[in-house]
Amino acid sequence: MDGKTTRSIRESYDRIADEYALRIFNELQHKPLDRDLLNRFAAEMAGRGKVSDIGCGPGHVARYLHDAGTNVFGLDLSTKMLEQARRLNPDISFREGNMTALDLEDETLAGIVSFYAIVNIPKESLPLVFREMARVLCPGGMLLLAFHMGDEVLQEKELWGRPISMDFFLFQPSTIREYIELAGLHIQEIIEREPYAPEVEYQSRRAYVFARKPESPAQR
Repeated sequence: MDGKTTRSIRESYDRIADEYALRIFNELQHKPLDRDLLNRFAAEMAGRGKVSDIGCGPGHVARYLHDAGTNVFGLDLSTKMLEQARRLNPDISFREGNMTALDLEDETLAGIVSFYAIVNIPKESLPLVFREMARVLCPGGMLLLAFHMGDEVLQEKELWGRPISMDFFLFQPSTIREYIELAGLHIQEIIEREPYAPEVEYQSRRAYVFARKPESPAQR
């Protein structure tokens, strides 16, 4: 992903950060499957170490995991979105970061959760994203990924009355499986669901992936 695309994504989210936080921060209250999967992830992470919410936005997923006892910090590309996350979650750490080049040491995370953060990532950049995730996960570490299902590329110039310049990518689970496995992670489960009501979310089908980094090189 080139610098121009990265800059455009950052600037677009900076423009909508306050409205995004207002609309999205409480959405998990209306998403029972998402809560169930996050509870499962939190149980897996108990006592294992640090977890990063990559592409954290206003920190609602990090908030949920923190309240479930997870040692979590958030990471996002948008400075303004991080300001919202810190305002809403003063007891959680948030830092700026790019998921194509994570500023984290090798094998330092027990887990990664990433809800819809790949929606603005072009398909050709996904292998790098998943290699970076695999690099920073400890052996035995877990990834919980959520994404929009489909084949479309949506080119949006406005969101909630604010100007933006981003593409939104929908992916097939088979494609995501291939890239995750190429990065060296083992798929444990892929879960699909129909969209919740229109007042809850955008009307796309959703997929969730549980993947784990092998415990030893022999398992890779």
